[in-house]
Amino acid sequence: MKIQVKRIYEAADEQDGLRVLVDRLWPRGIKKEEACIDLWAKELAPSPALRMWFGHDPARFAEFSRRYMDELSCNPQAHEWTARNTSGVRTLTLLYAAKDPEHNHALVLRRWLTEELCAPE
Repeated sequence: MKIQVKRIYEAADEQDGLRVLVDRLWPRGIKKEEACIDLWAKELAPSPALRMWFGHDPARFAEFSRRYMDELSCNPQAHEWTARNTSGVRTLTLLYAAKDPEHNHALVLRRWLTEELCAPE
């Protein structure tokens, strides 16, 4: 499976496959009927406390990544979501609203999903 990361503000593309919003909060300026998403996976987003601690500070990204990976690994809803929604999917596009394309939770989530999907059962 190909997993890509894209800002929700970018135009949808037929190459996107399954488009999943992975933010806990709805993105500003996007109307729900125009969002072009297939799923909204709030359960995959960082906890509010972790999101607030990170504050999109690039200096905290390494520690944020470690903590978020731990959250995902301990979150049964994240494991259930992955099992329920990724079977047979060729391309998964994780949509996020953050402005920084290099320091955002969707990148960490892509790494976790890749590890989760490749892990032996």
